[in-house]
Amino acid sequence: MPHVPAGARAVFFDAVGTLLFPEPGALVVYAETARRHGLALSPGAVRERFVAAYRLEEDADAAGGWVTSETRERDRWRRIVTDTLAGVSNPEACFGHLFDHFAGPRAWRVAPDAAEVLAALSGRGLLLGLGSNYDDRLWSVLAGFPELAPVRDRVLISSAVGVRKPGAAFFHAAARAANCDVSEVLFVGDDLGNDYVGATAAGMPAVLLDPHGSYPEVPQQITRLTELL
Repeated sequence: MPHVPAGARAVFFDAVGTLLFPEPGALVVYAETARRHGLALSPGAVRERFVAAYRLEEDADAAGGWVTSETRERDRWRRIVTDTLAGVSNPEACFGHLFDHFAGPRAWRVAPDAAEVLAALSGRGLLLGLGSNYDDRLWSVLAGFPELAPVRDRVLISSAVGVRKPGAAFFHAAARAANCDVSEVLFVGDDLGNDYVGATAAGMPAVLLDPHGSYPEVPQQITRLTELL
């Protein structure tokens, strides 16, 4: 069973999909936003459009060496929303609503086992942190969840770092934030490419959170956070 390596001094967690989850789900929120602006889309149709729009932006980021910024993140989300909700009466209003919606804690819930796991790891003397492909909005989200306080001293947001996951520079920045060698930090996340492959390629041990067993070939994986303990 995967566990925190004996030589680890710090554990960094991904945010969305690992510690934080949209509530209600993002597809439902997008579909409701589209409906209020004259476009009927099922959550399934939203997913199809969203995945296509998101992949285009991923390809653009890869071609650009994973460089990002606050401006880049806002622009990329404007394009994702506009493409996903193509056909609405007011695309800019939809973007503004969704961008603001996901900026506050009321749009999110914390993983039910997060508090237990963070407390236990901190109790072992491990430094904890958060490493996210998000933007400045993450701070206001985190402020609403006191149970995530153990990671707040070391929060790395890609738009501030200047490089997003899976760029190696992001994981090297995480190691510096913990004053550790990259090999002494464990990264835990739910995204195979951005989190697991990105971290391991940078020389950082990683564990994939894979609740549905979608990647049986990954040697270090868990189905829930408590398996780290």
